[in-house]
Amino acid sequence: MNDLLAADNSEKPSLLIVDDDTVFCEVLTKAMKKRGFDVTCAHTIEDALNWAEQSTPEYAIVDLKLSSESGLVLVEELRALDPGTRIVMLTGYASIATAVEAIKLGATHYLAKPVDADQIMAAFERITGESSIPISANPLSVGRLEWEYIQRILTENDNNISVTARILNMHRRTLQRKLAKRPLKE
Repeated sequence: MNDLLAADNSEKPSLLIVDDDTVFCEVLTKAMKKRGFDVTCAHTIEDALNWAEQSTPEYAIVDLKLSSESGLVLVEELRALDPGTRIVMLTGYASIATAVEAIKLGATHYLAKPVDADQIMAAFERITGESSIPISANPLSVGRLEWEYIQRILTENDNNISVTARILNMHRRTLQRKLAKRPLKE
């Protein structure tokens, strides 16, 4: 946390929180204000961009799934506005494909919900990778592999469910049901 706060404590670092869950936003806003941030909350990509264009945030927390929109779009836009913005992407629908895309588009870190403010603070502070992360001895389950594959194809097709269903040779409603479920644990 020491790195996050400027030496001049009169100016708090700006933080933009973007999540369509208003209760989650309120709780996270309070927690991050206690940690010394000047917090702004938005619930749509459009609102977030309108605010960010007026005052580029130093830090941002972006949910992956914002109603029917992808938070990946916002990560790319925020990074274009200011390459120095530290962005943490949160999601309840974690997949390898979206994690890779988030990092490629400029996110500093990617965290699966549920998370707490301390985990987000640690993610903001991490600016380099960690080569000592242990490699899992257990391969992914068949269900998890299916989830990852669906997420990769969906991402490659700009989250278009109809096109993805056609490519997967699956009925659109079947795909929607699979996507509505949480990913399987490893």
